Amino acid sequence: MKAATFQGVRRVAVREKPTSAILAPGDAIVEVELAGLCGSDLHPYRGRELGLDPGATMGHEFTGRVVEVGREVEGIRPGDTVMSPFSTSCGRCGPCTRGLSARCERGALFGWVQDGRGLEGAQAEYVRVPLAGTTLMARPRTLNALEALLLGDVVATGFYVAERGGVGVGEAVAVLGLGAVGLAAVMASRQAGAYPVLALDAVPERLAVAESLGAAVVPTVNDAARLRSDPDIAAEVRRLAGGEGVAVALEAVGTPEATRLALALLRPGGTLGVGGFHTEPVFAVSPGQAYDKNLTISAGRCPVRSRLEALCALQERERLPLERLVTHRVPLSEAADAYRLFDERAQGCVKLVFEPR
Repeated sequence: MKAATFQGVRRVAVREKPTSAILAPGDAIVEVELAGLCGSDLHPYRGRELGLDPGATMGHEFTGRVVEVGREVEGIRPGDTVMSPFSTSCGRCGPCTRGLSARCERGALFGWVQDGRGLEGAQAEYVRVPLAGTTLMARPRTLNALEALLLGDVVATGFYVAERGGVGVGEAVAVLGLGAVGLAAVMASRQAGAYPVLALDAVPERLAVAESLGAAVVPTVNDAARLRSDPDIAAEVRRLAGGEGVAVALEAVGTPEATRLALALLRPGGTLGVGGFHTEPVFAVSPGQAYDKNLTISAGRCPVRSRLEALCALQERERLPLERLVTHRVPLSEAADAYRLFDERAQGCVKLVFEPR
């Protein structure tokens, strides 16, 4: 099968690999219909996260059709069209029973193999799914493949960070970073009745999508395409929020700079919702800063499988315009160029989706 493989920092190549096969009785094999390129895939690509084995198949976002199941798999059959979270889960351990499927004691993240151990990714023609009966979910007939793909990670994460951040009716919210997760957080904030919802980014095309979703946009660059200072941005946000700052700042970038800007935007007693994946060993907001501003900080990997049924029901009911998050659909054979485009945020790229076949 063809697969997008990690070959080193800023090196991805499509290679022929053995077709995914059943290795345990709880496994299933899924023929991938769509696979997503996620911002967190860029961490090993950029060298910010180390340890991924060269040759490992990339990616953790997918939807497709089951072609084979192990003898112990229940609830999923060959021929079923399924959706998946970005990690596997057993549904029975302590974290799973508390609604934290992303912290399953037996779970694994798709697309991370280190020192020969781990789980190959889904940017391929086929993917092996351990714990398939409690990881995969039959795709509702009312949802299309693109909706299923996005609900399995970026939309779920955007809604989770907004919920954990305590976004509420009539409260001012700032969303920093308008990739797919940030744009989903804009949708979630609007759904929760927040006002105003302020969307911050440097890329004009991303700001335009946020504006189409009902946000007031705050560019983080000036007309000369130079970064604005944090005090300058904070002053504009305070003006738009009524003078005091926002009640909730949702950070969807994953950098210290974005975290420090989020701190500057918050009013006293506000909440910082961390949705970006951070690789630095020290958090950019110190305990003293949080204390001095009476802040609440929320963070954590989204437990997608624990929330997937509710997310599907929400999408069936509200028909959120999830297609606006996707700017590029490309063949898997173009993965190397796609990673470069996504890394550089070229051509207004927000979310990129692979079509393996």
